[in-house]
Amino acid sequence: MSTRRLTTAQALVAFLARQYTERDGRRQRLISATWGIFGHGNVAGIGQALVESGRSMPYFQGRNEQAMVHAAVGYARQTDRLSAHAVTTSIGPGATNLVTGAALATVNHLPVLLLPGDTFATRPADPVLQQLEVPYAGDVSVNDCLRPVSRYFDRITRPEALVPAALRAVRTLADPAETGAVTLALPQDVQAQAYDWPEEFFAERVWYVRRPAPDPYELQQAVRAVRGARRPLIVAGGGVRYSGAGQTLGAFASATRIPVASTQAGKGSLRHDHPADVGGIGHTGTATADALARQADLVIGVGTRYSDFTTASATLFRNPAVRFLNVNITGFDAHKLGALTLVADARTALKALDVELAAHHHRVDPAYETEYTDAKEEWERRVTAAFTADDPDARPTQAQVLGLLDALVTEDDILINAAGSLPGDLHKLWRARSPHQYHVEYGYSCMGYEIPAAIGVRLAAPDRPVWALVGDGTYLMNPTEIVTAVQQELPVKLVVLQNHGYASIGGLSESVGAERFGTAYRHRADDGTFTGPPLPVDLAANAGSLGMRVLRARTVRDLREALAEARASDVPTCVYVETETADTVSGPPPAQAWWDVPVAETATRPSAVKARETYDRHVAGRRHHL
Repeated sequence: MSTRRLTTAQALVAFLARQYTERDGRRQRLISATWGIFGHGNVAGIGQALVESGRSMPYFQGRNEQAMVHAAVGYARQTDRLSAHAVTTSIGPGATNLVTGAALATVNHLPVLLLPGDTFATRPADPVLQQLEVPYAGDVSVNDCLRPVSRYFDRITRPEALVPAALRAVRTLADPAETGAVTLALPQDVQAQAYDWPEEFFAERVWYVRRPAPDPYELQQAVRAVRGARRPLIVAGGGVRYSGAGQTLGAFASATRIPVASTQAGKGSLRHDHPADVGGIGHTGTATADALARQADLVIGVGTRYSDFTTASATLFRNPAVRFLNVNITGFDAHKLGALTLVADARTALKALDVELAAHHHRVDPAYETEYTDAKEEWERRVTAAFTADDPDARPTQAQVLGLLDALVTEDDILINAAGSLPGDLHKLWRARSPHQYHVEYGYSCMGYEIPAAIGVRLAAPDRPVWALVGDGTYLMNPTEIVTAVQQELPVKLVVLQNHGYASIGGLSESVGAERFGTAYRHRADDGTFTGPPLPVDLAANAGSLGMRVLRARTVRDLREALAEARASDVPTCVYVETETADTVSGPPPAQAWWDVPVAETATRPSAVKARETYDRHVAGRRHHL
């Protein structure tokens, strides 16, 4: 048997460079690049291996370990999970900094390969620098905190153990039903150990991304359910996007006239102007979609996991006779809400349903179609009102910022957001023009995601304008990868909306009786509260100091010009604007459905007492769908 003598790290890098995915006849690298920050736990292993690999494994230099995972996740989402990045760190804090990014990847079913260094497998000195000592277990390290947030985890304590572990790792990454964060913990001594590897280990492997078809019995059950429904509603989730099922869904909706609402991950499955598209659903949804959901007798979930924002904390689907039909590639999600199941690839399942229903010339009642079409037109008028700024010399509202972007972008532009009040405004108001335009990470809603994710998206889509929309709170969490964008000469566009605090949580705090405590970025007042003048923090100057071109906008007129200039820019560019937050200024429509955030059951402050009364009224509408 022919062998090749390499270190464990060299063998892993060589192996990863030969892994591919294929779907619908299109092949791409599974691991197309590696991000890394080096320390004593990986510099002589993976670091040296990357140097040895030359151009076969591209390398990107990150500034923060969590941010590197976010960049990798942004890349994976833009490639519809068909290609991914690896992330290597040293032991200790480098490894534990991966946990948040890993959780985000796994929650959103997005592939990323984590390669944290680990303490010595041979234990020549115990403890070593940055080692966590656990008195009751000698084989535990800080990397074990990655186990619950990883879809697959292994620790490579001997070189030859890499062979089965690496194969299992890439199988998990390439499987749409199982994918998420995958962790191979690499003890620093094992990384540098040499071994005679079989040449077959480095052979090119193609991991076929299957499109499982629905079971015939389940398909017939689904057809009967759709044909028997008078008020069906489709809920499109992220699975529609990752399956590439947008056009199929559009054709299905056009043929049946069943309205389509979307989750945060599913928004953009249909263009905003598709006749059947009724916008976002749930707490941050449109009035149109939520009214339809309350009266629906059949909810057809396609590629959704039904988060509490989607279901309005189990209060949205109120029809006593409502049933669920779930199309999902995972049985776990398909069986939620006591549903009939269609465990299959979204595109394959929708095609099969379309064929079966076409044979019966199935279509919803014209009156139902007219109802949701008229409601959609009314909602669009509310969106236009929120987007419109009557005074070009006034400070813009957040909704008006989105309106200016809406007037500027084409279907090529990609908008990225993850946290704050922007996800709600975007879900309700944004007019998605293409399947990949709307990129809101709301499974984990992680502050600090947007800037590094924009880098990953731009790497995956080098010819498309990429916008990262962030509030001041999110910006302060994680601006470090601005340096990476500058280093890589990636012309990402950063829009920083300054409202001097956590505006979203401030509003939530007020609604639950916590009186906006600890949510403003202001000086401490004489009474001990943070209600003094705004802090003199200049985020624009900070972005400029990290290498970005900065455009400051004070008015609607300024902002319109700055956004257009940023879109045309070929260097990383930041548009900085202070937004109007006064209650008297027109903003987006309020929430159209409830969200459960428990309120203090006993309190003396009037605001909390009143909030609890409101909470009790809402929670009474919760139901279990069995």
